[in-house]
Amino acid sequence: MKKKPQKSLTRALKRKSGRNNSGRITIRHRGGGAKRRYRIIEFGQKKIDQKAKVLSIEYDPNRTCDIALLEYQDGTRQYILAPQNLKQEVEIREKTDLEPGNRMKLKNIPVGTTIYNIELIPGQGGKMARSAGSSCQVMAHEGKYTLLKLPSTEMRNVQTECFCSVGALSNPEHRFKKLTKAGQTRHRGRRPQVRGSAMNPVDHPHGGGEGRASIGLKYPKTPWGKHALGVKTRKKKQSDKLIVQRRKNK
Repeated sequence: MKKKPQKSLTRALKRKSGRNNSGRITIRHRGGGAKRRYRIIEFGQKKIDQKAKVLSIEYDPNRTCDIALLEYQDGTRQYILAPQNLKQEVEIREKTDLEPGNRMKLKNIPVGTTIYNIELIPGQGGKMARSAGSSCQVMAHEGKYTLLKLPSTEMRNVQTECFCSVGALSNPEHRFKKLTKAGQTRHRGRRPQVRGSAMNPVDHPHGGGEGRASIGLKYPKTPWGKHALGVKTRKKKQSDKLIVQRRKNK
């Protein structure tokens, strides 16, 4: 376990505190937090047909899973997302062994295999299943598409030419971690939130009333009067046609 990150693979992380380019707050309750540097992660596959040695597994303050530092045969180094049970070597090929961390094309992966860091468009770099403990499962191959079951239970077709990594991501216990004091939330850059019902009517639609009053409205609202619960936020995307089955709401 390395104590300090590879300096050449880090850069400064500017704090935005929920503000846009004109300085206005667009996301509330952000600000402060511990200072940290960004680790440059290789989500794609720049080095194909090369073996890489795993030098260390490190903590990354910017994401929930661990990261692994690789060194290729030509001496270059890069960070990748670290899977569970990572071996001493990692290989990126069109077709290779089914070992944790190895990266290859979807068309060469057997049905039932768990994978992570999956591309949506060939050559784009991994976009799906990148958080701690997450993975997708290969359900079927049909023509130029592979059917995947996502962590959300959604079933989606992805092009077979897309690359993915074998295994499941590290740190699966992250979902059980509890924040034991208010300061731990502040260290993450989250500021306190005030209930709308505790405000005055001029400040929030839920405000006002005598004593502990209910919101007194047909539905919860944002401070600007828009629906706050049960509103679909996903915009229509071209890739929606590849969704075979939507996720099941728990």
